[in-house]
Amino acid sequence: MKPTEYNSHNDGEETRRQLMYIDRLTGHVRALTDELGRAPKACVVTFGCQMNARDSEKLLGILISAGYTETDSEQEADLVLYNTCSVRDNANQRVYGRLGTLKGYKKDKPHLKVVLCGCMMQEETCVEKIRKSYSFVDLVFGTHNIFKFAELMCSSFESPGRMIIDIWDETDQIVEELPVRRKYDYKSGVNIMFGCNNFCTYCIVPYVRGRERSRAPEEILCEIEHLAESGVIEVMLLGQNVNSYGTNLDHPMTFAGLLREVEKIDGIRRIRFMTSHPKDLSDELIETCAASDKICRHLHLPVQTGSNRLLKAMNRNYTREHYLNLVDKIRTAMTDISITTDLIMGFPGETSEDVEDTIDLIRRVRYDNAYTFEYSKRTGTPAASYEGQLSPEEMQAHFDAVLSVVQECARDSAARHTGEVQEALIEIDGKEMRYPFVLFAAMNGRQEGGGFRLAPNYRLDDGLLDICMVGGNIPKPRLLLTIPHLSKGTLDYPGILSMQASTVHVHLDPDKKGLFSQVDGETIIERGHDFYSRISPWKLEIICPEC
Repeated sequence: MKPTEYNSHNDGEETRRQLMYIDRLTGHVRALTDELGRAPKACVVTFGCQMNARDSEKLLGILISAGYTETDSEQEADLVLYNTCSVRDNANQRVYGRLGTLKGYKKDKPHLKVVLCGCMMQEETCVEKIRKSYSFVDLVFGTHNIFKFAELMCSSFESPGRMIIDIWDETDQIVEELPVRRKYDYKSGVNIMFGCNNFCTYCIVPYVRGRERSRAPEEILCEIEHLAESGVIEVMLLGQNVNSYGTNLDHPMTFAGLLREVEKIDGIRRIRFMTSHPKDLSDELIETCAASDKICRHLHLPVQTGSNRLLKAMNRNYTREHYLNLVDKIRTAMTDISITTDLIMGFPGETSEDVEDTIDLIRRVRYDNAYTFEYSKRTGTPAASYEGQLSPEEMQAHFDAVLSVVQECARDSAARHTGEVQEALIEIDGKEMRYPFVLFAAMNGRQEGGGFRLAPNYRLDDGLLDICMVGGNIPKPRLLLTIPHLSKGTLDYPGILSMQASTVHVHLDPDKKGLFSQVDGETIIERGHDFYSRISPWKLEIICPEC
């Protein structure tokens, strides 16, 4: 894992205050270290989006700087932090369930600190429930003041037994110059803006993340230059709606203009961004992406539904015709682009005709993948009070109908890359507990979908590796992935294959006699053979003994 980094390009007063509190927190952690006879361990668990993941890197950076060591085990930890998400209700329920487990841990370890932050904590009803039902929680704060984490931790240490709650309704402050503990050596997220002004009727994000606030371009570019100097070759620019970046700056800059400046930074070889709102995606942005050798040929363009009636009810401010015209422009400019999307099924009032409209749009766009969700009613959003709320059975039927088409299109999109050789990013992740050597291969910049294999005569160079695409007429929604024998024994070991989310994990174990699948308990591969994954393997993670 990359050492803790400091972004020192801004000497603001708030930054100085918080660095002072980190020093003060270090004293508390040192006292705890003396009490335990070892360095205390911190476990940071992230729920939700890439924005939350980046926030967690900042929170962990502060803890590491103060003297904590990182652990993935909540049971072993002396501090557990949940960075929460409130986009869907099941995320809230997962947090409550895990808090019940932590209550038992805290009985055994009274010094255990339990910290809650993130979007869920911006909901008044959630905070009240935490206050009443989970009184053992030590610290609660929201999305607007995560830079105060060290200060709030000091308050917690100095007020033992009292729940500290610090929730801000809004802020105009952006403090990005504190320690960050990056998860990966070669890639990093970079916040370019915060908040959202769109107020889609189903979405709680504007209420918990606040109104749009853009960072100054010079601060963003300085941070990316610092990342490049530390070895990062891929950056993902993050915002709730990156296409509206810069509109509130004293000297406005378009998102396309920012991308062109990022392209100029030496050492950065791949640029990604997320998320784009269709109503704000400009011709300038399409032209900039098409002309770039660094901007990845992947666009995540959430549509949510293919029904004009529901798009209006969702307050999306575009029509299916506008969206399809936009896709035509994008594909004309970049014939090799991969497009992914988000879909919400079961929105209030959704009919079978609406579902057919969505299926028709999926087929017209030919998505490489679609993150498909059932509608989740969020208290405080307009859609929560809409008439025509669907039953769980109706939602499931609509979801299943659309998902089968999504899988069909994803399979067809992946097959078009058969035989291509592309470049992949390899990541060495020292966090892996079982084996110290982890290779992480993610699809590169030219496309973002499909199965792949490592190309013959590969060469690892600055974290990049050629991979050979495989695909074809596979009768089920599976993609073929080939694992050949590689030099120095990196893959010339038997092991265990397992799958999680959109990542294929290959755990190589010399003590095993073959390469086995943990899926459905079936053995589906022997060493050196091909195998099918049951998901679209955008990522390949190879975990093996150190060569």
